[in-house]
Amino acid sequence: MAPQSRSKRPGLLSSGRPPTVKPRQAALSSKATRTLIRSHHQLLKARAQAEKAGDEAKVSSINAQIQANGGLESYQTASKLGQSMDRGGDSSKLLIDWIKPQLDQWEPSFPKLRVLEVGALSTKNACSRTPSLEVTRIDLNSQEPGILKQDFMKRPLPSSEEERFNIISLSLVLNYVPDATGRGDMLKRCVQFLTSQCSISFVPTLFFVLPVACVDNSRYVTEKRLLDILASLGFHLVQSKRTNKLIYQLFNYTGQCSSRTFKKEMLNPGTKRNNFAIILHEK
Repeated sequence: MAPQSRSKRPGLLSSGRPPTVKPRQAALSSKATRTLIRSHHQLLKARAQAEKAGDEAKVSSINAQIQANGGLESYQTASKLGQSMDRGGDSSKLLIDWIKPQLDQWEPSFPKLRVLEVGALSTKNACSRTPSLEVTRIDLNSQEPGILKQDFMKRPLPSSEEERFNIISLSLVLNYVPDATGRGDMLKRCVQFLTSQCSISFVPTLFFVLPVACVDNSRYVTEKRLLDILASLGFHLVQSKRTNKLIYQLFNYTGQCSSRTFKKEMLNPGTKRNNFAIILHEK
């Protein structure tokens, strides 16, 4: 297959987040929550295609539709409902369960393990309630004190080990990045924020959550392809769990990188498949 065009520099993560308006106040049912989230992602995909085609009129029209649906704040409200205990719970609880054997080594006199939670929605999740963890929370549109309004792709690179993290959480974040190259860039950037320095025996860790359709129903990504991409960056899968809608994975960072290139290539043809893709260029 011919190499993909690289004529357009990938946008920052913030380019995938639309302007916001006041969220709807009425409670959303589970079905309405899923519909809102699905519609929001479809509109973002359509807008990215319109931007690539240079169709400014269509971009403006799609932005209007996004705002009419409540913008980012309504999307975040739906995401919070999706994390409520009666709709599947807090994803970071699984992270804590998976790393509990290591956390049990920690003592109050030890420095805490540093966690960077990208796309944070709450300051009261399982990570935040774990005494051995010091959580830094960032999101493009902070909804409460304790969450820094920040684009991960714009966050200054660490200048010392103290500015790096033992754990990075990307829970339903990578699928929000509007283009395939940007997704690869985000995964590469994670490596720059991890540290091996720790008060206990703990390997740098990436906690990763995606809609299962991103690996089961994509034309360009399979679970094997995803694992190959992360392995090329030095990540080794140590835990995995699937539900009907989500795939949860825990990776240790080994530092053994292969600097491979992964292009957007057809892996699963089919008219009913989605176009989720990850492009990874050499370092």
